[in-house]
Amino acid sequence: MTRIPAGRLTAEGWGWRYAGRRAPAVRDVTFTVEPGERVLLLGASGSGKSTLLAGIAGLLGGADEGEETGALLVDGERPEAHRGRVGLVLQDPDTGIVLSKVGDDVAFGCENLGVPASDIPARVAEALEAVGLDVPPSRATNALSGGQKQRLAIAGVLAMRPGVLLLDEPTANLDPDGVHEVRRSVEHAVGESGATLVVIEHRTEAWVDLMTRVIVLDAGGGLVADGTPDAVFARHGAALAAAGVWVPGHAIELPVLDPVPSGTDAVLSAEDLAISRDGRTVVRGGIHLRVPRAAATVVTGPNGVGKSTLALTLAGLLPEAAGEIQSAPDLAGRSGRRPIRWTSRELLTRIGTVFQEPEHQFLAQTVRDELAVGPRALKRPAAEVDRIVDELLERLHLAPLALVNPFTLSGGQKRRLSVATVLAASPPVVVLDEPTFGQDRTGWIELVRLLQDEIARGTSIVAVTHDGGVVHHLGGQRVAFEAEVHA
Repeated sequence: MTRIPAGRLTAEGWGWRYAGRRAPAVRDVTFTVEPGERVLLLGASGSGKSTLLAGIAGLLGGADEGEETGALLVDGERPEAHRGRVGLVLQDPDTGIVLSKVGDDVAFGCENLGVPASDIPARVAEALEAVGLDVPPSRATNALSGGQKQRLAIAGVLAMRPGVLLLDEPTANLDPDGVHEVRRSVEHAVGESGATLVVIEHRTEAWVDLMTRVIVLDAGGGLVADGTPDAVFARHGAALAAAGVWVPGHAIELPVLDPVPSGTDAVLSAEDLAISRDGRTVVRGGIHLRVPRAAATVVTGPNGVGKSTLALTLAGLLPEAAGEIQSAPDLAGRSGRRPIRWTSRELLTRIGTVFQEPEHQFLAQTVRDELAVGPRALKRPAAEVDRIVDELLERLHLAPLALVNPFTLSGGQKRRLSVATVLAASPPVVVLDEPTFGQDRTGWIELVRLLQDEIARGTSIVAVTHDGGVVHHLGGQRVAFEAEVHA
């Protein structure tokens, strides 16, 4: 890989307030990152980490987009002057996909930089191999799983060979093998290119040994800590964990729920089920499954094996390719026992779904109104709606954001809101796809505790996850998909 001069990053009292927001997303940040440094950027959810990366990449826009204070520079110049040398992988991989075919999408950045056409195929192949995305270049990008899309986004940036590489939660939707593959590919890329690296990542243990430096943002402005990983975690570890930072080696103080006892009643069941995302191609067949009442069913497995497709099928949002999903008689009522035949209102009162992409379920203009959508649709009294909304706002640390547009939240805040909107309607079955991605330590603990409380009061949970902590603490039953079958 060709070595490109690494970039020097400088922040001097820098801050940014988005238009329409009263409080700055980030403020009073000062640091200098020397060329070739490898920085782990940490901080509680909502502390401004993603905004800082967007600023370094020159993507925040002008005065009509927000208000800037201080200075943020790349090699002594405004970041906008270095867009071709700064590569950014965003928190949501869908936002970075431009073209319909994998190979074309990886090549897109190179074409925009004017890379000679004869050099681009080799760069595309090298980048796809580096991130472990083992699919044909002709594969449709909309046929990829969430984790595969994340690898694609990283490959597109690596193919550009940037002097500054910015990664915003690059392993959030990856299986454990994928996490290690991406970690190794990034290490290889920066080792070969010498690029300056800044990574936002809640999975600190996967990245800390690669980093030369840790910078921790304070949600109230400025920095909490700045130094080598060993020094920062040794000196500030307990305080950082209490503030929501994932500190390697700090235990989670939550109970571990028991496995499901044999003979537990099932609220949903399927025999010889086959599932399909598009109604034509079977993702997986021969599934035999019972979802136990008042317990967790945790679905695990590599990216692309059909976990999300199973979740949507169980939730009554995708038709079965073969076999049938059957519900318990008390859940079905008079509507028949197949969830796919229920109306949207019937699903609202029986099976709630949290999608992998939080934005796909937002409907209202404020966080508060978003939380009220379900209870209002069920015609709950106004006082009860307010009580439900207030309780969820406080519990999931969203109260200060009650009047904010949901689409402007950080990734972790969007995820907490998406879970809360479903729980607000109190359905007896809740299906969640990656419920804890993007969470700081505080948000993760509160989310898992909330799911444990739901189980205790009789809710049946289905959770698709790569998060070993979720598997451990929710107990219940585990459904492990193997890697032979790919979406």
